[in-house]
Amino acid sequence: MDDKKLILKKRFDKLKKHYDALKAYRDLIDELIMRVDIYLPDNFKQLKVQDQAILDAYLKRFSSVQDFLGAKIFSLLLDVSGIGSGKMSEVLYAMEKEEIIDSLDNWIELREVRNDLEHDYPESLEEALKDLKFCIDSFDVLEGYYLNALKFAKRHTHAFS
Repeated sequence: MDDKKLILKKRFDKLKKHYDALKAYRDLIDELIMRVDIYLPDNFKQLKVQDQAILDAYLKRFSSVQDFLGAKIFSLLLDVSGIGSGKMSEVLYAMEKEEIIDSLDNWIELREVRNDLEHDYPESLEEALKDLKFCIDSFDVLEGYYLNALKFAKRHTHAFS
């Protein structure tokens, strides 16, 4: 296995840890939602510290998975498969063309909402809860991006055989 393929494999191994944690937190959130509507401000304010910590941890892992895909996996995946890449916009267009991401617009929307929660802090609790709901509801989309990238790697690089 050449160096780039080995690096890609190691990066996918690390990404899997982020993904597994994200999935576990999502399962805990699903259990929490069965008990209480966490998206109502009054209910959210009454959550136990450990329940709020689960939500924070979910957002951190959500961010980690998306960051890792965009910054560490996508361009290297294109390089080792012989497609090559350039600027991030070109990488993302190639990811859409190769059907790793469903659309560039969806990728950007995920990124923007995640950035709002992580860096900009929405001005109201209602806005923050709306963004939190979006990220939780987008689990399947992000999971799809991860699984599509993994399938692409297996199919085109044989680094995971």
